[in-house]
Amino acid sequence: MARFAAVAPGAPHALDGRSLGRRGTETRRRLLDATADLLATHGIRDLRVVDVARAVGTSPATFYQYFRDVEDAVLALSEEVGEGLVPLGELLVEPWDGDAGRAAARSLVERFFAYWDDHRAVLGTRNLAAQEGDRRFRDVRIEAMRPLREGLTARVAAAQAAGRVAVEVSPPAAAAALTAMLERMAAFHADLGEIGVSDADVVTTTAHIVFGVVTGER
Repeated sequence: MARFAAVAPGAPHALDGRSLGRRGTETRRRLLDATADLLATHGIRDLRVVDVARAVGTSPATFYQYFRDVEDAVLALSEEVGEGLVPLGELLVEPWDGDAGRAAARSLVERFFAYWDDHRAVLGTRNLAAQEGDRRFRDVRIEAMRPLREGLTARVAAAQAAGRVAVEVSPPAAAAALTAMLERMAAFHADLGEIGVSDADVVTTTAHIVFGVVTGER
């Protein structure tokens, strides 16, 4: 069994643990970008290393310098994309009171939907793999949603302490329900147009639900 040297977390590296120079980092980036592009038309089970290598104009041997297989590349993409949710957690730092809170809820929904639209192929693949029981993808998904989950939990707990949210409501459970709803609505909001629901309606309604659960206000 191959042994891989320890490297700094997040630092680009080859599978043998070597730090990558500029050229290696660029090659790895191109392989990841090609994998993300191909996921839009290929399922993770159908996508082959040779497809990714061909899209980049290199050989499968080069791919294997950076990733064990296609799933390894998709996992790296999922970790990378997950970091994009950190700024959204900042919307939950301040109290959500009145009109400012409603504006923050709407901004949260709009930005979350935009985030999903920008990374739909990777996020959809990550979630499907997680639902099929792959613990690696499940862990990455849980970690990616942590800023929102923790922020929402804190806001619900604060509203509960102020007497605006019922005592029987569990703040962590409320946060989990809201993040699940956000993911589901973001994944399928475009499809709702087929039943006459506009994107504006989806955003407004979702933001209203989030604000109401978080603050206990109407």
